[in-house]
Amino acid sequence: MAFRIQRIYDASDSSKALRILVDRLWPRGVSKTSAALDDWQRDLAPSDDLRKWFGHDPAKWMDFRQRYLAELHTPALAIPLRDLAERGRTADILLLYAAHDPLHNNAIVLKEALDHLLTQ
Repeated sequence: MAFRIQRIYDASDSSKALRILVDRLWPRGVSKTSAALDDWQRDLAPSDDLRKWFGHDPAKWMDFRQRYLAELHTPALAIPLRDLAERGRTADILLLYAAHDPLHNNAIVLKEALDHLLTQ
């Protein structure tokens, strides 16, 4: 099975993948019905402080990536991260995010961490 990422505002694909929102804040203009989520993992999103510091500035991307990976590997997030990785062993999972930038967003870093756990 696999983890994929997609912007929540993009058209939903017809796959049977589990749809999991990975942002701390609910995306503007998206109703709970139209989101058609299977889960919302807000605790696995970057902390408010990190999110505000990053501000989706591509110049801060590498630092953001390192800081977010460090957050994901704290004891408080170890179990939720491992649980999500385990779900990915048996199901296709679509990690949904709201950021405009498809190359610099938290879902990319989260997918990297999840893929790494699956290879262990």
